[in-house]
Amino acid sequence: MRPTVVTADQFYCDPSALRSLYLHDPRSRAMGAWRASCSGALPVTKFVAAEMANAFALGEFRGDIGATEHHAIAAHFHADFAVGRLSHADLLWRRALERAAELSRVHTAVLGTRALDGLHVASALELGARTFVTYDTRQAALAKAVGLKPLAP
Repeated sequence: MRPTVVTADQFYCDPSALRSLYLHDPRSRAMGAWRASCSGALPVTKFVAAEMANAFALGEFRGDIGATEHHAIAAHFHADFAVGRLSHADLLWRRALERAAELSRVHTAVLGTRALDGLHVASALELGARTFVTYDTRQAALAKAVGLKPLAP
């Protein structure tokens, strides 16, 4: 029997998880081990890339990293696209926004999700992801409610 190959394109990583691959935190080791278990490129939308740029800059603003480290981490993130660890994932933003609005109408009153939580989950659905990688409990609850498998490595 062949071993199951886990490919990264089956997953949607929200910034709460993806940032742990670049900015050291208590979850970085587990996230790194999980990432090493998946072959191929993780799909990253322009929205996630923008949130990652913001996370790196916030790290500097909060004093967690210096300016030099901020720029090195950002360069590492961009290099991961060039070497195939990450891939640019395009989606139809109008459909993703419409789906996010529908998720808000149906789930926010119960789950307390924010609009951006809905946009991440809607993006995952639009991309055909099966597993939603996140450390955000509200996003995980929403992902589960719409049939995605939440994962917090």
